Amino acid sequence: GVWRQTRALLFKNCLIKCRTKKSSVQEVLFPLFFLFWLILMSMMHPHRKYDEVANTNLGPLDTSVLLNFVIGYTPPTRAAREIMKKVAFDNFEDGIITEEYLSEEELQEASVSKPSNFVGVVFKDSMSYQLRFHDSIAMSSIYMESR
Repeated sequence: GVWRQTRALLFKNCLIKCRTKKSSVQEVLFPLFFLFWLILMSMMHPHRKYDEVANTNLGPLDTSVLLNFVIGYTPPTRAAREIMKKVAFDNFEDGIITEEYLSEEELQEASVSKPSNFVGVVFKDSMSYQLRFHDSIAMSSIYMESR
């Protein structure tokens, strides 16, 4: 029954491996070669661990830099509106101009047509976002541990 079929299949596979020694050796050596290559590459570009930076007082924020600063955001959800309201009015006396856009495409078009003091914020969900500057995306450095 099953044992005889399994034994015959195993014997057949052993015969094939013995007859094709070159490919059998390649099946063993290629993964070892690639493993060695990965180890070598990881040693060439080691993970850099940066030391902690002590807490220091940075002094007051120079709000003159933020004059006429425009922040566009999308999607216009309730949570996004609350966050942008806090950013605009709670932290700065004069307030920052915030504009909401219905889609990322509208935000992209606005960033092209607006001056250099425009920053776009795309809320991915209630806990994450991306900043958009002129034709670039700034991601949080928390997720960038090594090369």
